[in-house]
Amino acid sequence: MTRLTVAQAVVRFLARQWSERDGVERRFFAGCVGIFGHGNVAGIGQALADDHELPYLLSRNEQAMVHTAAGYARASNRLATLACTTSIGPGATNMVTGAAGATINRLPVLLLPGDIFATRVASPLLQELEDQRSYDVSVNDCLRPVSRYWDRINRPEQLPSALLAAMRVLTDPAETGAVTLALPQDVQAEAYDWPDELFARRVWHVPRPRPERAALARAAERLRAAERPLIVAGGGVLHSEAADELRAFAERFGVPVAETQAGKGALPHGHPLALGAVGATGTTAANALAREADVIIGVGTRYSDFTTASRTLFAPDAAFVNVNITGFDAAKLSGLQLVADACEGLADLAGALGSWRAPAALGERAGELIREWDAAVDAAYALEGTPPSQAAVIGAVNAAAGEDGVVVCAAGSMPGDLHKLWRPSGPGSYHVEYGYSCMGYEIAGGLGVKLAAPEREVFVLVGDGSYLMMAQELVTAVAEGIKLTVVLVDNSGFASIGRLSESVGARRLGTAYTARDGGPLPVDLAANAASLGASVVRAETVADLRKALDAARAGDVTTVIHVRTDRLADDVPSSQAWWDVPVAQVGPPQEIRDEYAAAKRGQHLHLGPS
Repeated sequence: MTRLTVAQAVVRFLARQWSERDGVERRFFAGCVGIFGHGNVAGIGQALADDHELPYLLSRNEQAMVHTAAGYARASNRLATLACTTSIGPGATNMVTGAAGATINRLPVLLLPGDIFATRVASPLLQELEDQRSYDVSVNDCLRPVSRYWDRINRPEQLPSALLAAMRVLTDPAETGAVTLALPQDVQAEAYDWPDELFARRVWHVPRPRPERAALARAAERLRAAERPLIVAGGGVLHSEAADELRAFAERFGVPVAETQAGKGALPHGHPLALGAVGATGTTAANALAREADVIIGVGTRYSDFTTASRTLFAPDAAFVNVNITGFDAAKLSGLQLVADACEGLADLAGALGSWRAPAALGERAGELIREWDAAVDAAYALEGTPPSQAAVIGAVNAAAGEDGVVVCAAGSMPGDLHKLWRPSGPGSYHVEYGYSCMGYEIAGGLGVKLAAPEREVFVLVGDGSYLMMAQELVTAVAEGIKLTVVLVDNSGFASIGRLSESVGARRLGTAYTARDGGPLPVDLAANAASLGASVVRAETVADLRKALDAARAGDVTTVIHVRTDRLADDVPSSQAWWDVPVAQVGPPQEIRDEYAAAKRGQHLHLGPS
């Protein structure tokens, strides 16, 4: 037996957890990110100060620290993550947004918020909610709906089972997401005699389940009848490290591949079957074949409304075969369910298909469409002008990223433009958070990516809107000597929402950063970044931007490159797909309402038999 406080036991346990897949073991918790207050400083804070097995990183914002953990988890293909510790009250509730993003994106993060006293002797505490229905309710209960597992440790004896349950969820690819262990501040400091086996090195084996045989036979039968099949590759392809299996499958059977936001990079740009992005922010190549497809093979995708163009993209009689680690996602669009790991599912499906191959004409058409789209992207990337276009900015960053670069983005008009335009070098080169599309994720998430992959150059693309919401993790990067290249695209407002506002008849209200009289604001974001310790370069032209990117890449410090663009410009080729945002039935011009009603008629429920 070993006598430790609850907090000390938590830290020691976390430091000795490992994950394993395909025979490769790695430490599951690379460290703990945290901000200390009275609710955790005497517990988790003291434990981290004494036990150096679990490295500590000081964050500057509680929401940001969860984004950093999520970025780390995604860059690690969900085989490793970071723990996050906060005080009680606002420190804990600040994590809700980050937790929602992690859970929506199926990424493992562990939250350790401080909580009210379990003994209640000192109640009401500073920052206690005092819910009149029950003294057991605290603000940490708001983390329940955004957590895949939630528990409150009111007694030391409860800790071992809670820790094991937390690890089970975190390492289960079908269940993973945010996990919350609420730690009352008095319990954190309470000592207990723990069995030594709790702190033994523990390896959690991440499974690769295979599809059920009967379902496999049904899927093969459906595909053999296909004339125009299409693969939609989602984030599960990358999480399961199945890019090679996907490529082999596509080449063997001649099936073109379209990619969701989370799946982008599953095939590198330039592969003859790589159609690029699909859906509302897709390429015309992918969307054309999606409309014509008779069977869609969804691999690791959850079919968001952007992927399906709000269910207007695929033909009403299209059939779906879904390879997914979760039955919940595999069942979508009335799909034939292959509940399996992407690697194993693709390999088994390939074996079941035998000598079948899609018609050669499909590959030829894919090639023609890809060449047409590549020409459109070349034209967008080559745009010159002052201020530079957003497409030209993306093109310059794409060139600077090269083979080892990673682009990080999350919100605004850039994720859609990146999905269309970015030419990925392969898995891990594209990191856009678009499950939650959370403004403020960019710099914090980029920090997590760089921590997980220090050998890669990380390029963060962030708009002025997102930057103003959460720029403070620049300080963390500077303090820790973690190099990021941040391209701050300043267009004095919300470009994407401005265009959307106009399209639904809201007249761009609240989408420009201007003074009350309509004049420009005396705000200097480049000066702000410099005040946070970053090296700052102002780029006025595309040539300036390219030069600044080369210098930043050659350097070893965090650099912010400030570049202005035109908020009103629309310089990216259209996806020729739709996204459903309701139009008010009274107020907007009749033509806008008519266009929306016509688009709604093109939606399909896809209720055909699976």
